Amino acid sequence: MDAAAESPVGGTIVTPVRSRRRFTGSALTWLAVTPFAAWAVARVAGLERGSLPTQLMTATPYAAAGSLVPLLVAALGRKRAATAVALLTTTALGFSVLPRALGTAEATSGRQLKVMTINMLFGRADIETIMTLVREFDPDVLSTQELTPGAVSDLDAAGLKELMPHRVLEDEWSAGGSGLYSKHEMRELPNLVPSVGHKMPAAVVSLPGGSPIEIVDVHPFPPLGPNVADWNAALAALPSASPGRVRILAGDFNASLDHAALRKLLSRGYKDAAGQVGAGLIPTWPANKRVPPIITIDHVLVDQRVGVREVSVRDVPGTDHRAVLAELTVP
Repeated sequence: MDAAAESPVGGTIVTPVRSRRRFTGSALTWLAVTPFAAWAVARVAGLERGSLPTQLMTATPYAAAGSLVPLLVAALGRKRAATAVALLTTTALGFSVLPRALGTAEATSGRQLKVMTINMLFGRADIETIMTLVREFDPDVLSTQELTPGAVSDLDAAGLKELMPHRVLEDEWSAGGSGLYSKHEMRELPNLVPSVGHKMPAAVVSLPGGSPIEIVDVHPFPPLGPNVADWNAALAALPSASPGRVRILAGDFNASLDHAALRKLLSRGYKDAAGQVGAGLIPTWPANKRVPPIITIDHVLVDQRVGVREVSVRDVPGTDHRAVLAELTVP
């Protein structure tokens, strides 16, 4: 309603209040748009710093979907400036996320290479399920994290010793243990990865039909509290792709493709295998909880020369990570 008062010269003075309503509507619209716009700027520019912002950045796919809401609000409210900012925000987040779901065409010629990776959660992952996946998928290389001496014994007793007799193991009774298994002859590369974070063994695998390949079992500390500094250092310390030999990084990176640290690693000659075939948004953690997996932190990163045929993610009881299975072709 309009406020009215009697004028001393006759008539009525009308005081409109629409401007206040417009101001309130604009303020609420900008209140909805601004957080998503700030998120988009931080994601595109790689501005996350510290533990909490780094952890929050893994939710970027959900922020991209949520950014449609303020865009709709601004458009329906005919707030031109807010609509423009909201549209730019949704576009930026969309271009950051959607390529992982769309994938790209891949050449599939070359030698076949199958890689499987699984974080075993202090060795508690169900051995029978892992062995079923190994027998069905028939990986050339198995990369394990949080591998304990007990898990090594249990896997061998279940038949892994016969199926994948070659191994480079750094198992221990903690989350720090890791190990590589292979069907083919394999030798350790002891100085390839600096000792930052958990054990991250590396090896040369004599893949039949051509030159050997290198593989690194990746498992930096999670970016929790002060560990975020070691997490950044570990990802930065991983070796770049090599022009002389095909190199593959597989494991629990404790990082998603929305982290600047992981994107910097990719810029050094790698691509995410899952993202190449439209499987890059399939979440891998936390598994086997009351809530379904929500973020993607387990990866197989491959040399730009490597083709990707298929990537799938499988549940394994007993661990909070899902297994990643990648079918590749090596030149």
